[in-house]
Amino acid sequence: MGSAAQNNKGRIFFAHSGVKDGIQQRLAEFTGVTEENLPRLMIVGFNEAGIDKYVFDGDINSLTADDVEKFVSGYEKGSLKKFLKSEEIPTEDDGAVKIVVGKNFADIVGKDSDVLLEFYAPWCGHCKNLAPHYDAAAKKLANNPNVLIAKVDSTENEVAGVDIQGFPTLKWWGKDKTADPVEY
Repeated sequence: MGSAAQNNKGRIFFAHSGVKDGIQQRLAEFTGVTEENLPRLMIVGFNEAGIDKYVFDGDINSLTADDVEKFVSGYEKGSLKKFLKSEEIPTEDDGAVKIVVGKNFADIVGKDSDVLLEFYAPWCGHCKNLAPHYDAAAKKLANNPNVLIAKVDSTENEVAGVDIQGFPTLKWWGKDKTADPVEY
């Protein structure tokens, strides 16, 4: 990796990090890196709209300096696919508040019903205070086929085009409308 870093000096900043301790753990959480998917080569790009992440999709165990060059070039050309964190789609979701993850967001929001979606963090005190009220509202509306009350753990899931600045964030998407949600 040293030669790839040297060959791309001035184009991109290279860094190496673990996933367990202190700031390394926070960086790993932010980028979606876990011990299970190490080693991983990523580009984290900063722009006016925020931060975009890209994951090298080749065989990381046989990575060459040429592979790194192609990856960096793809980033510069804008041809790489953005990486968004997502948990797996739940196999069971019987609660009044439905679970949304990054992988099923597009299948739920903007489809058959209006959706009120809470973006939360499990450690957030305000989110914990909201939970019983949010659950009660979902139970009252459970038999209304036109409204879906749902939540997404924003520490584990990201959604393209949805910017979350704090927790909890509540957004309302109208039926058949995936853009311009109303934020509460």
